[in-house]
Amino acid sequence: MYELLVLLILVVAIVMVTARLKISPFLALIGAAILAAFAYRIPLADVASTVTTAFGSTMGNIGLVILFGTMIGVILEKSGAAISMADALIKVLGTRFPNLTLSIIGYIVSIPVFCDSGYVVLNSLRKAITLRTGVSALATSIALMTGLYATHTMVPPTPGPLAAAESIGVADNLGLIIAVGLPVAAISALAGLAYASRFNKSKWTPLPSEGDDDISELDYGQLRASFGKLPSPALAFMPIVVPLVLICAASIAKLPSHPFGEGIALEILSFIGTPVIALIFGLISSTFLLSGDSKLADFNEQMHEAVRTAAPILLITGAGAGFGAVLAASDLTTILSDSLSGLGLGLAVPFLIAAALKSAQGSSTVSMVTTSALVAPMLGSLGLGSELGMVLTVLAVGAGAMVVSHANDSYFWVVSQLSRIPVITAYKTLSVATAIQGTAAFLTVMLLGAVLL
Repeated sequence: MYELLVLLILVVAIVMVTARLKISPFLALIGAAILAAFAYRIPLADVASTVTTAFGSTMGNIGLVILFGTMIGVILEKSGAAISMADALIKVLGTRFPNLTLSIIGYIVSIPVFCDSGYVVLNSLRKAITLRTGVSALATSIALMTGLYATHTMVPPTPGPLAAAESIGVADNLGLIIAVGLPVAAISALAGLAYASRFNKSKWTPLPSEGDDDISELDYGQLRASFGKLPSPALAFMPIVVPLVLICAASIAKLPSHPFGEGIALEILSFIGTPVIALIFGLISSTFLLSGDSKLADFNEQMHEAVRTAAPILLITGAGAGFGAVLAASDLTTILSDSLSGLGLGLAVPFLIAAALKSAQGSSTVSMVTTSALVAPMLGSLGLGSELGMVLTVLAVGAGAMVVSHANDSYFWVVSQLSRIPVITAYKTLSVATAIQGTAAFLTVMLLGAVLL
């Protein structure tokens, strides 16, 4: 009972200091790790090494993956490639189904680009489609938001799923996570799309704009013009497609049947399909998106911005690993495992923990990092110790990390403010949408678990 009480106090403390006091999650998690070490009576000589070893190991395993993924995302955003991808999809899908179009665009763009940034860049496109089709702006806002959110928490190389995969012990098989995560995220996006369609004929009117000095206030033509000549769709999609194909090809090559052969072929595919190497190829392909006489200067500036963006994510991920290592070294994991394993909850455990943390403190990434660290030691007792079980655990954590986006989540404010949605309306629609799509994703994961495990 003492161990569980300590855990509850620490989790509440993390939520309070990050959500209410606005203290960095990195400091909160490091502080919680040290306090947990004292509370669980871990030998003083082992406290620092337990935290730092886990921190360093995590950075060594996924630090570069997060960094290269962020670099690709920044180039896609700054080069206009996201707009080019959107245009290409509109040409294929047309404007008859605006919500579907925006959901698919968001689903694809958010694989490497943070959902917040994706919404900022695509909001002008959303407004243009809304005007062209006459569909309610509320419906298109929800469709784009949920499309972006689906892959943000379910599909690597987004940092949240990467961090969860590392903590749970399946980071060496990202191809399987991607292969399973893409359809699960698609069902989640479809659930959000179905909810958005309820508001197609809504009479809701956006709040008046308070200014026109940001990118969201440009009309679609001005936004396109601000990027100059847009890259071709083929070049725009390449930084996303190349690493995904390489990672998935390596996973297929390693199957017991060795469909691509053995020997040198297997070695080469295994090498280039390693997430870090695959993302390096993706980064190289993204450089073809740069244009003008200042390519090198633009590249360097965007890489500096990517480093600034990735730094806090890396620190939070490493701190979460340190916190998890302390918990794993205590008697808590044995107690929790014994308590939960007898309840037959299985995949519901990571989902419920992630959902509680997400709703309480707002950050999907922090929720995924903390939850994965908590559940990793108990996977065997939950019946999730197999490789496929660990993959489904990552996706269950991702599903929980969608539930629920509200006022303590930066994404909630990005969507509501750019779409001019009043706070009370945003609570009634945006928060409900994330609850629906997170639940849909979890039910899909549960169904997969019932069939495959």
